[in-house]
Amino acid sequence: MTKDAESAAFDADKQRLIREGELYRIKVVHSKALVANALQPDALFHGAVDHAVGLAQARLGGLMQPGGLSGFNYRALMPYALTVGSFIARKKLIKPALGVATVLGLGAAWLVRRNRAAG
Repeated sequence: MTKDAESAAFDADKQRLIREGELYRIKVVHSKALVANALQPDALFHGAVDHAVGLAQARLGGLMQPGGLSGFNYRALMPYALTVGSFIARKKLIKPALGVATVLGLGAAWLVRRNRAAG
């Protein structure tokens, strides 16, 4: 190899390393900007909400089957119902629970009646 060829190869390697360094610095600045954006309160809140929704869908997704309200999967729902019922009985919250159930039932009946009248 001649001295000119070695010099040209050295210059080419030097330019390649400079370009790689510039690209690396650009990637570092971009990563810092992404982290700074991800640490904003609204981004943290949206991430937490997305995570909670994903967990809820993974955990409770099997409770409903296609077919609307009559499509409840009772086998999957019963462990939750027993846990809630046991808690209510253990804390002696039967009367408040019946009151809440009555209010929810009246609200559901009102919504069904309103939707039938509108539709």
